[in-house]
Amino acid sequence: MTNALTKLLATRDWLMADGATGTNLFNMGLMSGDAPELWNIDESAKITALYKGAADAGSDIFLTNSFGANASRLKLHGAEGRVHELNKVAAELGRNVADASGRTIVVAGSVGPTGEIMTPMGSLTHVRAVEMFHEQAEGLKAGGADVLWVETISAPEEFAAAAEAFALADMPWCGTMSFDTAGRTMMGLTSADMVKKVMKIAHQPIGFGANCGVGASDLLRTVLGFSAAKPALPIIAKGNAGIPKYHDGHIHYDGTPALMADYAVLARDCGATIIGGCCGTTPDHLRAMREALENRPKGDLPTLEAITAALGAFSSASDGTDGAGPAASPRRGRRRRTTPS
Repeated sequence: MTNALTKLLATRDWLMADGATGTNLFNMGLMSGDAPELWNIDESAKITALYKGAADAGSDIFLTNSFGANASRLKLHGAEGRVHELNKVAAELGRNVADASGRTIVVAGSVGPTGEIMTPMGSLTHVRAVEMFHEQAEGLKAGGADVLWVETISAPEEFAAAAEAFALADMPWCGTMSFDTAGRTMMGLTSADMVKKVMKIAHQPIGFGANCGVGASDLLRTVLGFSAAKPALPIIAKGNAGIPKYHDGHIHYDGTPALMADYAVLARDCGATIIGGCCGTTPDHLRAMREALENRPKGDLPTLEAITAALGAFSSASDGTDGAGPAASPRRGRRRRTTPS
């Protein structure tokens, strides 16, 4: 399937994605508990500024403000009937910014987890999950998204449901999972597990990888796990800008632009082709990342010691691929994340 992202990948050794959505919107006045997706209509100038911030900082790809724009999450705000509208506008605003940039920028339709637990541990069926993802996908497609981008997924069943929905929408896609429990996803997957499962999906993604999680060091250890499996697809790395710290009533991430510049180069050297940031990553971080990727030569595959020396210690002794550490059992409760990173 030929699309803007595959065309760009064919001409470049690496691409830079965007940074945080939630962090930057909170800096613009979004309040905790608000649905950022409603800002696509109510504060469209701020969403345009969000996209333009990434574009101006050098991103080749930016994600739309639609992370929680599925029926389940929007129901919390009485907006479950606005799925198509909110996704369509999210993509339209992005399309306008990309088209005005004077270069090729990929508009990626962000699709987050449903916020529900799939059967048999929960009540969400595969059929209903596909329906929700498909509804969102059609809105993003109508708004002009180049690709769909499912992110921050923990359960392989939900990842598979999204892939099926994207096939129904006849849209290319990328997908990332969040490895935040001793190197595993909340539902127990390791990096090696993800590679095996991705390769079995009928509607193959353009690229796959990891986003969010604990910190940049942990995410790169996961990327090394992907690379060790020698996948046939490009690897995506979207790590947080450091570690969250609570200060003056707000969450702040302690990663500096200089640290994220080091992270970006290490991500490339670990085998990632698409490199961006997640929670805490602002346009200032992105500018430093772009400069580093353009000006620092590619290095050898980093050791774990080199990663921790540059970015800080890992949060756990193992990434799970060595059989050590807890194999997380599926939890009956799950944090309902209503805002993106």
